[in-house]
Amino acid sequence: MGNRSYVNGFKITCHEHLVDAPANWSTSKMIFVNSMSDLFHEDIPFEFIEKVFQTMQRSPQHRFQVLTKRSARLLQLSRDLPWPANVWMGVSVENADYLYRIEHLRQTGAKCKFLSCEPLLGSLADMKLDHIDWVIVGGESGPKARPMSRLWVTGIRDQCLRAAVPFFFKQWGGTNKKKSGRLLEGKTWDQLPLGHRARIRA
Repeated sequence: MGNRSYVNGFKITCHEHLVDAPANWSTSKMIFVNSMSDLFHEDIPFEFIEKVFQTMQRSPQHRFQVLTKRSARLLQLSRDLPWPANVWMGVSVENADYLYRIEHLRQTGAKCKFLSCEPLLGSLADMKLDHIDWVIVGGESGPKARPMSRLWVTGIRDQCLRAAVPFFFKQWGGTNKKKSGRLLEGKTWDQLPLGHRARIRA
C-alpha cells in the first residue's frame, strides 16, 4: 500500500508510536480503533491493550468503536480494563454459530455494547438483546460476496424494535454495493446508541 505502517503485511504489529495520538486531537471524532485488525487477538499483549484503553479514557472528546471476534479474551480481560462511556465495545455475530459472543459481551464492563452482524451470513433468530445498546447489519460486498436473505435482515430489525434496541442497516452488499444500496422496505435505518437522535428516513 506504500504505507510504512503496513510493511509487515498481515502479521500482528503493535504501533506503539500511534497509541497516544487521539489524546492530542482537539476536534471530536468517531474513531474505529481497529478497522484492519482485532485488538483482542491472542498475540497482542495485554499491556498494549491497556495502553489503548488508557488513551481512550484520557480522550473524552472522542467516541471509540472497538470490534472483536475474540469475545472470550475480551471477557477474560474486561475486569482489568477501564470502561469510560466514550468506548463502544462490539462483537461480530455473522450467523447463529457465534451467538455465544453476545453473552460474553453482555458480561463485560463496557458502558455501550453493540453487535456487528456484518457480513450477515445466516439467520439470527431469538437473539437475547437485553443490555445490548446497538445492532449493525450489513451484507458482504465484493466479487465473491455471499448472498444475504431479506428475511434475515427484517428478522433482526423486528427483534430490535421489540427490544427497543437501536438498529443500523449499513448495506445490502453484493458485487455492486452502491447499486444495491441500503434501503430496507423503503426506509434508511440510521439509529445510533446512547441517546443519539434516531433517524429513519422514508
